[in-house]
Amino acid sequence: MENRILGLHHITAIAGDAKRNFNFYSKVLGLRFIKKTVNFDDPGTYHFYFGDESGSAGTILTFFPWGNGIPQGRKGAGMATEIGYSVPQGSLEKWVERFEKYNVIYNKPAVRFGERYLTFNDPDGLKLELIESKTPDTRTPWETDEVKADMATRGFHNITLTLNDVEATAAVLTVFGYKLIEKEANRYRYATDAVENAAIVDLVELPTEKRGHVANGTVHHVAFRVKNDEVLAEFRNKIIDLGLNITPQIDRNYFHSLYFREPAGVLFEIATDNPGFMVDESLEELGQNLKLPAQYESRRKEIEATLVPLN
Repeated sequence: MENRILGLHHITAIAGDAKRNFNFYSKVLGLRFIKKTVNFDDPGTYHFYFGDESGSAGTILTFFPWGNGIPQGRKGAGMATEIGYSVPQGSLEKWVERFEKYNVIYNKPAVRFGERYLTFNDPDGLKLELIESKTPDTRTPWETDEVKADMATRGFHNITLTLNDVEATAAVLTVFGYKLIEKEANRYRYATDAVENAAIVDLVELPTEKRGHVANGTVHHVAFRVKNDEVLAEFRNKIIDLGLNITPQIDRNYFHSLYFREPAGVLFEIATDNPGFMVDESLEELGQNLKLPAQYESRRKEIEATLVPLN
């Protein structure tokens, strides 16, 4: 069972103002801020991680907050367009009240695949959904003073990809062990039975949709989970066999990764469970300290001076 893709690992998006992003996800949505580090390629930019108490795979949403000067992205074909979170049955009305309180842009609850869902935008225009899953989600939520267990997110329910044609992307998901389980209009729901949660990828087919542009308020990449480096190497060979270009293994401090673009252009990552987020902080300390990749530690004072204080 371990030599499989184990659903979603994390999703990474792009934001503008760092403090606004931090406040929205940690306070309004009530996610735990589990890691404060910097972009490997741009150490003057934060890399934020939000998740459950320990940063479990399938709960991790990360951001590159590149500041207010970054252009606004455009949702379209060839990209991940909606991030779905699992929430308890009957909680959407509580979320509507909360969104009203904090002036969050949202749509009225609707139903898809027999599940009630609530669509909303974060302050940068990133589209998210809260979904009352029809299958039990027993993951333990992170609670805050305002967001209690009766409404708190459990982690990812699904990710939605918008495509001109779903066929080639579906073929990659098949290699990942996903199967088509439902279809509703032009939405194809693929899922893996390797895990109970964070197991769904929805493909929306829009043949005439213009290509999207990845920038502020859009998803940068979608990461799928594997157990360890051995399985990661196996999937690298499988992607090469599909005729796609894929990077060598890259050390991201908290997991090891491969990156490739699936045929429609969405950037996919495959990431390991090891070594995890407690490699440099205890469970209690997660998110409290600025953690730098080793190559930037000698520049700590310089980097800290360029980063916006969050408090």
